[in-house]
Amino acid sequence: MSQNFLTDAFIRLRQKLRVVSGRMIADSAGAEDILQDSFVRLWQRQYPLKSEKEAEALLSRTVRNASLNERRRKRPIPLESDIADDAPDQEEKERTYEQMHRIIESELTPTQRYILEEKEYGGRMLEDIAKQLGMEPAAVRMQLSRARKTLRKALQDDRERDA
Repeated sequence: MSQNFLTDAFIRLRQKLRVVSGRMIADSAGAEDILQDSFVRLWQRQYPLKSEKEAEALLSRTVRNASLNERRRKRPIPLESDIADDAPDQEEKERTYEQMHRIIESELTPTQRYILEEKEYGGRMLEDIAKQLGMEPAAVRMQLSRARKTLRKALQDDRERDA
């Protein structure tokens, strides 16, 4: 019976789902592929659906997520040559690094410095940093946000002063 709910919902919503998917990925043929793949995937899993409304929600969510995944997958990746053309020279990098280091040492609190270094340079998760500091993850996120805001403002002020 649940397969009937899925089939009925798919037939009724097919055009709307194709339009939604097509807008997300800007490709009508790709949208049709996503639609069919989503239906087949749901059909094979045989979810225990109790109503057509439940089937509609499951179909809509599955098509939406598949479309988002496709859009992310097709996102253009910059070529190394593009990156190299925009890269600053070594002297500018060193100057920026020294400027950032000075701002970090003078403008940030010890907690903000620690969180920033662990997150950005240590690659640690905020939850791990929060546990180590005995803080809530939301508080660590807030401190990191404030640290980044302070850095941006200080860099902007320095650039305006130099200009």
